[in-house]
Amino acid sequence: MGERIYFDNAATTPLDPRVFEAMRPYLQQAWGNPSSLYREGREARAAVDRARTQVAQLLGAEANEIVFTSSGTEADALAIRGALTAKGLQNARLIASAIEHPAVLACCRRLAREGVSLTLLPVDEDGIVDPETLRREITPDTRLVSIMAANNVVGTLQMVTELAEIARQHGVLFHTDAVQAVGKIPFDMRLQPIDLLSLSAHKLNGPKGVGALYVRGGVELAPLLEGGGQESGIRSGTENVAGIVGLGAAAEIAREHMADEAVRLVKIREYIIESITELIPNAYLIGDRYRRLPGHICLGFAGMEGEAIRLLMELDAAGIAISSGSACSALHAGEPSHVLEALGFDAFKARGSLRISLGRFNTFEQAARLLEVLPRAVSALRPISSLAALS
Repeated sequence: MGERIYFDNAATTPLDPRVFEAMRPYLQQAWGNPSSLYREGREARAAVDRARTQVAQLLGAEANEIVFTSSGTEADALAIRGALTAKGLQNARLIASAIEHPAVLACCRRLAREGVSLTLLPVDEDGIVDPETLRREITPDTRLVSIMAANNVVGTLQMVTELAEIARQHGVLFHTDAVQAVGKIPFDMRLQPIDLLSLSAHKLNGPKGVGALYVRGGVELAPLLEGGGQESGIRSGTENVAGIVGLGAAAEIAREHMADEAVRLVKIREYIIESITELIPNAYLIGDRYRRLPGHICLGFAGMEGEAIRLLMELDAAGIAISSGSACSALHAGEPSHVLEALGFDAFKARGSLRISLGRFNTFEQAARLLEVLPRAVSALRPISSLAALS
């Protein structure tokens, strides 16, 4: 079959060899507990501190504003629940968008069951929140606004700086789930009025099992985990030193190469989009044409939305890995995507997107191979779809 082609970087990214080499010593030799005072502990503490600085530099933040977590999901929960419970849940109001990642929506809905008033903002047909909608919805009881920087399903970029500014004007904290965006588009906390920002190492060619939360100085959070007081008391638990080192290395690589990598990925993305729309007449792009992540493509195929999973499996058999919707919903692949429904898709069409997400190790040659395989796969499935539609 030859080398497999991986086009699902929005689900997870391959570990960069440079990141692995940075982690190796902390997996084999420097295994001390960062809370210990002897040499092995001091070495581990120095490695964690260095990684904290590397992540902070990627975000234009201060090192003491970075809290390490086990994942982007934990970072989201710490931001949202931590911000609301810090001052008690009574009379609290929370605003999020209707297309947030399940890590945010599940946390918000749990808080709603505990008495918090929850408002989910609508999006337009491209998946963008209108800032004026947010402005109208903020009330004196609003404690937190949580709107993602980039959507994991359709790749749409939100106007987070403008949205955060509206929240700040009303004295409301603003959180963004930037798991999909960090390392792909620039952030600068010195200029952007974002109070809380979640990220995950494995979305920027780092290891799984480690994430971080940016917490602007002065923002109070109630911890989710209590114990030994690690991470300035906000997130207790012995630090995952090797994972944190990997996140730091991944952040440094992203900071150095993000601009050039974005230009390269946009070129491949546009090549794929323009070619697919020529080669497959019933293909259509989902989400804003240009206001999207550099390497993110979400496609539908008119009249064939019910065949998305079969199309994915045809590509898999040909050695190409892509996703239908988000990896987080793979166990519920037969269910409509809440993101596509929020964009106005009916329940049938909301089951039928294919996501092609490019990353650091993808090439034009791989894209050309996709453009050989995908039209044939769509053509082969069309007769079956047509018969199903007539039955």
